[in-house]
This record gives sequence, structure tokens and C-alpha cells, in this order.
Amino acid sequence: MLKKLNWLRYRKLVLLAFDAFCIAVICGLYFGATRLIDDSLHYEIGNYLIISAILIVSLIVFRLGFGIYFNVWRYTSTRFNLMLIVADAFGGVFAMLISKIAGQFHGIWFFVTASALSALLALTARFCYRMLYKYRNQAEISAPQENKISVAIVGAGQVGALLVNELLYNKSANYKPLFFIDKDRAKIGSRIAGLKVYPENEEILDIIREQNIGEIFIALPNMDEDKASALYHFYSKTSCKIKLYDIPAKSLGKGDETEKRSLREFQIEDLLFRKPVEMNNGETYSFYRDKVVMVTGGGGSIGSELCRQIAKCSPKQLIILDIYENNAYEIQQELIRNYGGYLDLKVVIASVRDVARLDAVFRQYHPEIVFHAAAHKHVPLMENDACEAIKNNVLGTRNAADMAEKYGVRKFILISTDKAVNPTNVMGASKRLCEMIVQSRTDSKTSFAAVRFGNVLGSNGSVIPLFRKQIESGGPVTITDKRIIRYFMTIPEASQLLIRAGAMAKKGELFVLDMGKPVLIYNLAVNMIRLAGLTPHVDIEIKEIGLRPGEKLYEELLVKTENLIKTENNMIFVERDTPLSREEIGKKLDYLCKVLKENEQNTDPAPIRLAMQKSVPTFRLPEEVNRHAQDSDEMKMMQTV
Repeated sequence: MLKKLNWLRYRKLVLLAFDAFCIAVICGLYFGATRLIDDSLHYEIGNYLIISAILIVSLIVFRLGFGIYFNVWRYTSTRFNLMLIVADAFGGVFAMLISKIAGQFHGIWFFVTASALSALLALTARFCYRMLYKYRNQAEISAPQENKISVAIVGAGQVGALLVNELLYNKSANYKPLFFIDKDRAKIGSRIAGLKVYPENEEILDIIREQNIGEIFIALPNMDEDKASALYHFYSKTSCKIKLYDIPAKSLGKGDETEKRSLREFQIEDLLFRKPVEMNNGETYSFYRDKVVMVTGGGGSIGSELCRQIAKCSPKQLIILDIYENNAYEIQQELIRNYGGYLDLKVVIASVRDVARLDAVFRQYHPEIVFHAAAHKHVPLMENDACEAIKNNVLGTRNAADMAEKYGVRKFILISTDKAVNPTNVMGASKRLCEMIVQSRTDSKTSFAAVRFGNVLGSNGSVIPLFRKQIESGGPVTITDKRIIRYFMTIPEASQLLIRAGAMAKKGELFVLDMGKPVLIYNLAVNMIRLAGLTPHVDIEIKEIGLRPGEKLYEELLVKTENLIKTENNMIFVERDTPLSREEIGKKLDYLCKVLKENEQNTDPAPIRLAMQKSVPTFRLPEEVNRHAQDSDEMKMMQTV
């Protein structure tokens, strides 16, 4: 076993040494042959060794530069064969130039011949290795395979061929591929890697059943969520387990496809949500480099991901401020594991409601950029304890903003929510007030801005973790209403867009993020049950429990073109909004503080809710909104999705 591990570890060095030996042999044969052909040619042994060394080093260096030794040659392609030829061509030319400079040049034909023969020998050796590898595994292929799972491969292209080769010639593979399925008419009826290609139509479902296919592997690159969902639902009719063979398009043909390929189960994100938008954040990340950055609520779902993204930017210092020490501790330990002493990390346990504590923290660390993510976010809880939404969300935001101005913070970015748009609950109204606070400070030396987006996948208390727990416990899966829709975004995608918006912020902007298509929560529940290998309403009940306090059937569509200004990022827009003055906001906050004081011994949330309705003009009753929900643009859009 130890010998095998050592071989795996050093095989690239062994291959490099083998290539160097082959080139040396070619050089020796060339010089020997030229002397036999024309004995008037005479090379001193010293000349021979120098010229050979120059060629060997040049060819090896260029092969390394072209990544030849980083490819797994069992899965090589025409592109890599061509790369080796090109590398040797450049290496030969370079060796010729060096030998001229060194005064050892003895004709161009040596370099042309030796380089060509070296490339030919290297390709031949690798071809023989591939054939030997297949031969060694032939016994496994031809042996009885009753214990292996029969599979069908959807996609007879390069990705599918790579998958089949891995399954056929990997002794540890527990699968037996029987055939391909493809829509390309040119491939249908032909054989690829010895397997027949069938057309993708309704008849293929019968063929899958007849041949006792156990699992179906989808091997198609660059699938969007619509394509993935359509394929999943089509092949689900067979009752086979369906898996994805993921190879990102950017990895194909670049030397690392064998390392990046992986078979995995379908996830709910593959079916209902768009693929996370990948952004080139080089310029954005450089904005945060060598800056002191603070994240309030840094232990939460969004706050912790912000900390991860910021840590990648090499900040001068990262300060995590949170009142909940367990979450703060977890992200602290993760960042220490990943960055060690390379990241100057400080964790502060403090509440944004405590002005004196905030003052001390800002005075000590003097952050240059603040992301304000600290907030209560659960709608039903804040309906019952409305005073806490005002104290933590509204007054906490005011406190943090005041400290930012007092200690010269360059940028202050508020994390907001789509529930702040025409809110129907105290939590949403409190976040709208937070937006109004930062928007009112356009006269400040600190650049204030707010970023508004919808639900994030997998965040604490969100619907997907809840559904998973309910399915694991045998159900029922509870939804408030079959008609309810929401917008979703992955936590990393939201955090990257937040960081980008933070770099773009200037004076009081209200940024909104494009959340993509709405998702019907009922469909979400159905698909999660199916992904668990169960049948909705048979194995797991889906139960309606009624809308919760303050909940509306839909969240407002954030990206409405007529109300937005485009930015250079097509995922980020600026809301056309006229901010209130500091004085107007101050009066609203004074009024809320007065109501809080008057009701500090009262647990009834009604007076606080009424005060919020007076302070936020767009605050409406959920019953009123839900009554006319079907007439909204959002619900109409859902009917066409």
C-alpha cells in the first residue's frame, strides 16, 4: 500500500524523468546516425553533452509551461496532444537560439528532427500507457457484473464519453453503463465507447424500464435550471435515481476536467433556482484590500458569508461584531482555520442597541467600511414583539450610523430586504425605516447606502432547512398557502453582490438586486419530497396551515424597470427614491421612542404596530394586500412561469 501511495505521489516526476531520458536517447541516436552517414562530421563529447542538455531543458521547461505534466493522460484529448506538439516546437526553437548564443550551434536539422521525434515518442508512450491501463482493467470489464448497477447516460458528447470511460475502466466503479441517450440526430443509432446511442423521446422511458436501468446520469455541460428541471421531471417517470455529472464548461479542455468531474444527487437548487451568477470580482476585491472592515451581525447567515468574502480580499483588519457569541465563535474558528495568521481578525460581542459599547468599539478599531447586517428578521416573531424590531433594527441602525459618522467611516452599507417594499409586517416596516435613515444622510462625509434583496437559500430559519427537517421526520411538510411565492438567491451570490454594491456606493443609494424568477413554495415542497425519493401526498403529506401574522402571498418584484437606474453590473440597480431629510427622520424616530417609552410595561404589540404604520407611509395591512394579490404583477408572472 505504501509503495502504491509513493508511486501516486511521484508519478509526475517519474514521467518527467522518463521524458528527459527519451530526449537524451534521441539526441544520442541522432549524433550517432550522422557520424555513420558522414564520418567527416565530428562532434566532441563536450559539444554533444551541451547541445543535448540545452534541448532537454528547453523541451521540459516548455512542457511544464504548457501544463503537460498536470494532465491525467488516461483521459487525454486531441487538444492536449496538440499542446504537447506545440510545446516541443517552441522548445526546439528556444533551444536553437540558446545554442547559437552559447556558440554550440551545429545546424538547424538537429533541433527540428530531435524535437519532432521527442514529441512523437512522448505521444506514443502515452498512447501505450492508455492501452495498457485499459488492458489491465479488461478482466474487470468482461467479468460478470451482476452486482453492478446498470445506468443510462444522458448526453453522448465529450462529457458523457469521459464519464463512460471512467465507469468502464475504473475497477472501483459500481456502475455498468448500457447506453447513451441524446437528441443529436447525427449521433442517434451510432456507438460511442462501444455503447449505442438512443433518441430522447417517450419511447426511451420504456427502453429504460425494459433494460432494468437502476440509475440515470445526466452528463450535459452548461445546463440552466429550466433544462435541469425538465430533464429531472422527464426521467423521474421511470422511478430511477437520477444524478448529475457536473463538469463546468470552463473546465473542459483545460487540464483539470478529470479533477472537477463528479457524480452527485440532484439538489433543490438545480430544479427551481437559477445558477449562481459568477462575477469577476478582481477590481471589487481590490477596493477592500488593506482596509479595516467591520460586519455587524457578522455571525448570521449573510454576515458570516460577507466575512468569508471580505477575508478573500486581504483586508487590513476584519472585525466581526455580534451579540450571539455561538455564531460569532463559529465563523471566527472557520476563518482562523482557513487563514491563520494571515488575517487580522477581531471578534467583538456587542449589541447595536448599546450606544456606549458601540462608541468604544468604533473608537478602538476605527473601521473604514461597515456592513450593517445586525437585525431581527423573523416576521411572525416581530409581529408579536414589535418593540424589539424597533429597538434592534431601527434604533440599532441609527446607533451604528451615528458611530460611523462620528469616527469617520468611509462607507456604511445597510443590508435590507424585499419585505421593506410596501411592507405588511412590523419587520418589513422596520427595515424600510432603516433604509430611510441611511438615505437621509446624503450630506455626510460617510457614504451611506442600502442594498435590498429577497430570501437567501439555506439561511437560518428559512424554508428549505425547515422542509428538510420535516421530510426527515416523516412529515407533514407545512406550507402557509398553496399560492404563496417568494424570490430566492444563494448566500454566496448575495454576498458577492453586496460587496460589489458596497464598492459602488457613493451617497444614499438604495441598491436592489435582481432576484430572478419567483418560486411557488408549494412546488418547492413537492420537489424536495421527490428528491428524497418519496411521493408527495402518498409518503409525505403537504399541509396548508394558513398565512402567518403579517405574511402576504407574494413579495414585491424588486426589479421594475420604470423605477430603477441601471448600474455597470446587470444584477444591481438603484431605486429611484426621494429621501427624507435628517430632520424628518429624526421626528419619526423621536415619535417611536416616545411610544416605546409609553408602552415599556405593555406586552400588547398593537400600539407599536400603529406607530409603525404612522411612521412608514407604505405600511399596509396584509389582509388588504392578499385580497387583491391575484391582480399583482408578481402573481401574474407566476402564472406564466
